[in-house]
Amino acid sequence: MSSEGHDLTSELLYGMRLLGLQYRRIELAAPFGVGFVKAAGRAQFHFVSRGPVLLRTQNGQLRTLNTGDALLLPHGSDHVLLSSPDVACKDIRAFNTTPVCGNVCCIKDCEQVPAAETALIFSGCMEFDLGGMQMLIGSMPEVLLADTLIHKYPEVQPMLEAMERESLGKRAGYAGILARLADVVAALIVRGWVESGCGAAGGWLEALRDPKLGKALVALHRDPGKNWTVAQLAAEMGSSRSVFAERFLAVTGMTPVRYLTSLRMQLAAQWIGRDGESIESVAWRLGYGSLAAFSRAFKRTTGTTPGALRSEESRRAAIQA
Repeated sequence: MSSEGHDLTSELLYGMRLLGLQYRRIELAAPFGVGFVKAAGRAQFHFVSRGPVLLRTQNGQLRTLNTGDALLLPHGSDHVLLSSPDVACKDIRAFNTTPVCGNVCCIKDCEQVPAAETALIFSGCMEFDLGGMQMLIGSMPEVLLADTLIHKYPEVQPMLEAMERESLGKRAGYAGILARLADVVAALIVRGWVESGCGAAGGWLEALRDPKLGKALVALHRDPGKNWTVAQLAAEMGSSRSVFAERFLAVTGMTPVRYLTSLRMQLAAQWIGRDGESIESVAWRLGYGSLAAFSRAFKRTTGTTPGALRSEESRRAAIQA
C-alpha cells in the first residue's frame, strides 16, 4: 500500500465508532442452536468463554470456536451458534433474559447441567460507524477473528484472558468490565485488519494502493468541503483530466463528483446523527452554499432528509436511555 493510502486508512481509525448497544452473557447446554439476525449498521461480536461452539455463517460455512476465541462479524450478517451441525435453531430474541446492568443481560438455558458441561458466550451487538470511510466496511470479510492478530499484536491475548476470567467468575461489576473489554477487543480486530493491508480487498482499497490515484483520494478525504474540480484532482494525481477520470471510474466504480457527494453525505450522516451537530453547520462544513442545496443532495443520496435523520437518532437515543 502506498504511504498515502496507509495514511488514509490509518486516519479512519481515529473516527471509528464501534460501540456496544446490547450485550448478552449466554450459557447453554447442548443441544442448542442460537440464531442472530442482521441489523442494518450493526456489527456482532462474540467471545467464547467456554467452548467449543460452532459458527455457521450466512453462506453456510461452519467453523469451530474454541475457549478463548473472539470474532467480529462487521456486517452483522445472519449467523448461528450451534452445539452440533444438525441441531434446530432458535432466535436469540426468543430466549428469556435476566437484566444484569445497563445494556447487559443474561440468558441461561442449562438447568440441572454442571457448569463445566455448558457453553458460555459473551456477545455484543455493536454500532459500527466509520464515517467518511464507511465504504471500507463493504470490503471487510464476513468474519474477522482475533486469533489472527495475536502474533502481531500480543496485547490482545491478556484482554481475551481477562474476558474469560470475568465471564466465568461473575465477580462484582463483571458485566460492565466485560462490555468495555468487548468494545476494545472488537476495535483491535478492526485495526489489525486495516494495518495488515485490509486483506485481499479490492475496489476502493485498490485505489488507495495506487501510488498516484491514492493522492487524489487523500485530498478528497482530508478536505471534503472544498469545491473540487476534476482538473484539481487530476493535478493531485499528476495526470490529465481524461486519464484521471477514466482511472478513477475504473477503480472506484464512481465518477469523482459522485464519489465526493457520497463521501460528504456519509460524513453528514455521522455529524448530524452521531455527533448532534446542527444541520446548518454541517452544510457549511461540507461546502454547500445553502441549506436547501445541502438538503436536496442529502435526500437524493440517502433517501431521507437531514431533519428526519436527526429525529430518528433522537428517538433511538431515548430508547437506549
